[in-house]
Amino acid sequence: MEYRLFSHRYALSILETEPEFAQVWDEIQTAISNVTEDEIIQSFLSKGEQRGKSISAAINELLKKEFKNLGWASESPIFQDPNYNGGRDDAWRLDFAKDTISVEVAFNHSGVIAWNLLKPVLAGELNHVDKAIQTKIGVIICATSDMRIAGGFDNAVGTFEKFVYHLPPLNNQLSVPLLIIGLEAPKTFRITQTKRPNSNSKIGSIEYINELPLDM
Repeated sequence: MEYRLFSHRYALSILETEPEFAQVWDEIQTAISNVTEDEIIQSFLSKGEQRGKSISAAINELLKKEFKNLGWASESPIFQDPNYNGGRDDAWRLDFAKDTISVEVAFNHSGVIAWNLLKPVLAGELNHVDKAIQTKIGVIICATSDMRIAGGFDNAVGTFEKFVYHLPPLNNQLSVPLLIIGLEAPKTFRITQTKRPNSNSKIGSIEYINELPLDM
């Protein structure tokens, strides 16, 4: 997948220039780049009639596979306290963590953008609750507006542009460097949606985008 970047508190400069982050930053780029459009299509279609209306679950599944293959911890708790790291509640968990970097894959409602931004900060700053990990830089992976449209995402999803919009008013609260990664729309296909029979829910289908002839 292709992507664009926005850096908060010099996160990109730190990742690119500080030796301690060289390997993990390379792994983040590798994990995203390794996810191909063909793999997204295959993962999406493999769910059959149970598939959703967007490719969000497919991308999540493929990114999880890539990060785990690179040795990243999945669903890593922020805190050691069992009151905040047990059960099925993911509010106090990071999607992926390794060394001092935490990664959130944020395809959820725009109403929780501030919380998604705050989670790496909680993992990075001193807190009254003992930490399970100590984050120095947080990375948020989300969909661009173009990806939202082409990928069939809900209109209310928190996009790259909305994450960037939230950064200035939260500047003082977001004390940890953050890198926002916006996934670009696929070039070979888009998602179309139709209503399921006897239901108000929708199902997504693949519509391939024909390439223009070379002589045009």
